[in-house]
Amino acid sequence: MTTSQKHRDFVAEPMGEKPVGSLAGIGEVLGKKLEERGFDKVAYVVLGQFLVLKKDEDLFREWLKDTCGANAKQSRDCFGCLREWCDAFL
Repeated sequence: MTTSQKHRDFVAEPMGEKPVGSLAGIGEVLGKKLEERGFDKVAYVVLGQFLVLKKDEDLFREWLKDTCGANAKQSRDCFGCLREWCDAFL
């Protein structure tokens, strides 16, 4: 599977205060929906949910769909991005 430039940029360095929209699969619309549901403007809040769900792909993708309406590609891209980031930095 090939990854987007956005994915490669995200996983290339520590997360710090990166915005939620910097996650692969999360654009402006989904980012705003996440913020409206309490998942602030920073990507590490979404990472926290990813970890709470024990990095389980099915649970995380279902949560993302239910929370902000992510489609299959968006949720797959976001999961892959967070999984690869965790592999590199945790």
